[in-house]
Amino acid sequence: MGEFTTTIETRLDQAYKGLQEARTSGDDFLADTLTAEIEDLRRLADDHGIPLPR
Repeated sequence: MGEFTTTIETRLDQAYKGLQEARTSGDDFLADTLTAEIEDLRRLADDHGIPLPR
């Protein structure tokens, strides 16, 4: 696993955790921001052939 793949996976993990916290605390703006980040990271991973779980 390369550094790029590790970075994508780490950032996704952090974003998903942050999203859960934002939803729990009712921070809709942060939840929307993190959702967009997750979508961007997943698209980047797909563009580079990095397999990710659904």
